Amino acid sequence: QVQLVESGGGLVQTGESLRLSCAVSGDIFSLYAMGWYRQTPGNQRELVAWITSGGATNYAYSVKGRFTISRDNTRRTMYLQMNSLKPEDTAVYYCKAVSVNSGMAYWGKGTLVTVSS
Repeated sequence: QVQLVESGGGLVQTGESLRLSCAVSGDIFSLYAMGWYRQTPGNQRELVAWITSGGATNYAYSVKGRFTISRDNTRRTMYLQMNSLKPEDTAVYYCKAVSVNSGMAYWGKGTLVTVSS
């Protein structure tokens, strides 16, 4: 059973930084494409950033230039470095893993990021 555990959320002020982590267990980490999503109350979960098993990345327009997604296959961990945070970045952030072999998708339980103005 693949399990994802997010960490690193918290309360920061506008302009500050946070780094989120997503630790993966239960399968070969390098065989998964990974992504960060976020969700606010009453809204759908939206894609923030994506990284393929080969390391190619993609970002939502709203975070491009401020957020950086990365992965460390030896540590079985994905990261989201968030700089220049804005109040509109406030959300619960979730990590997602998708098997490149089976297409099965797995989600973490989320970590709350709150940016005060």
